[in-house]
Amino acid sequence: MKQLSPRTRILTTAAALATVGAATFGTVSATAGTPDAAAKAAVTADAGNRHLTSSTHLNVAAATKAAEAALDAAKKENQRVTVAVVDRNGNTIVTLRGDGAGPQSYESAERKAYTAVSWNAPTSELAKRLTQTPNLKDIPGTLFLAGGAPVTAKGAPVAGIGVAGAPSGDLDEKFAKAGVAALNR
Repeated sequence: MKQLSPRTRILTTAAALATVGAATFGTVSATAGTPDAAAKAAVTADAGNRHLTSSTHLNVAAATKAAEAALDAAKKENQRVTVAVVDRNGNTIVTLRGDGAGPQSYESAERKAYTAVSWNAPTSELAKRLTQTPNLKDIPGTLFLAGGAPVTAKGAPVAGIGVAGAPSGDLDEKFAKAGVAALNR
């Protein structure tokens, strides 16, 4: 096989690079003018499509209203608590740490809210289930102590409210239920 001269190698490399560059430019140019086609395809998969589902979520204003109502109920009884509201998927929407609430109350409130929405039941009821199924407590992110209450719409859970920091779970849950009640006003 014949060895190419340095000049020939440089010209061959330059020609190859020019070809690749032109092809790339042509591809980019061809697709740059067609975003409308992709957008139109995305629009056709609307909420009426049988492959999609919809769910109801609590908005930030409602979550804040519920958290403030729970915190106010606790303040009326001189309790220092933290209130957390999570959405249907367990994501925190709002957390309010009351003045003087203990450092452990923040995480506990979020975990109680997550547990309540996950099982659509008050956490005091769920704690009773541990006698029959003790490994429930091993599920990550959950806390089977009284103080969490689910928020439902049309019979389905849409959020959870968790309260932590009062001297008893019964008080925590009372305040969480006050948050749920505020949403019905």
